[in-house]
Amino acid sequence: MTDTTEAAVLTELVDGVLTITLNRPRRKNALDAASWHGLEAAFTRAKREEGIRVVVLTGAGGDFCAGADLSGGPADGHPLGRMRWIHDIAFALHSLPMPTVAKVPGAAVGAGCNLAIGCDFVIAGRSARFSEIFAQRGLSLDFGGSWLLPKIVGLQQAKRLALLAEIIGAEEAKEIGLITYLVEDAELDARTDELVAKLAAGAPVALAQSKALLNEAADLTLREALEGETRAQTINFGGTDPAAAFEAFMAKRTPEFTGEWAVK
Repeated sequence: MTDTTEAAVLTELVDGVLTITLNRPRRKNALDAASWHGLEAAFTRAKREEGIRVVVLTGAGGDFCAGADLSGGPADGHPLGRMRWIHDIAFALHSLPMPTVAKVPGAAVGAGCNLAIGCDFVIAGRSARFSEIFAQRGLSLDFGGSWLLPKIVGLQQAKRLALLAEIIGAEEAKEIGLITYLVEDAELDARTDELVAKLAAGAPVALAQSKALLNEAADLTLREALEGETRAQTINFGGTDPAAAFEAFMAKRTPEFTGEWAVK
């Protein structure tokens, strides 16, 4: 099925994979008010609608996202309230239970860069380029960049990216750990489909538990992390997927995971 959340954001749900496409190619998919509303609606749908196993975020027309669209001048309302609303959208992406994949062609700049690295996986074509452009605009990091960057690339590289606002290519982004996979441009769609198929075939509850544990672990003690693992594994034992995995192992076949709850 295909539908339009807003003109600026398209969504498509096929076989449990929700693809969200930023759709302002003439502006390199820069984020205007309609884009923010579209992302908010798409992330809400992903969280609430049953059967969505993976979310893919990408951009139309050869670019991922050029960041916030500042061409319209100051927006209505107090900027503090506006930024809090935009950052609620960043948290909505971060808190999605299913795996998220950023498929990055071309530019991923400013908030667009942080939108990409806010996903669990970033797969980029060789022509992709990334920049925390904020300093060149007299601005500081937003859309989660101050939290994401040090965790992904380390503090020194994070400061370099943030304070110098350099534009780096996909190869360097891969070298410093900013992206997960680097592929040829012509292979970007096919390689993304392969990755998504593997994720969609996984045990959805177990993947959600592991994602949450990893996201939270950096701020926990070992004892707290172990307690979290205890609770998560207990939930997994109540589902059908561990039993399905065991049965498939014994039968020497690939398991089919449903995420259904077995305990009545």
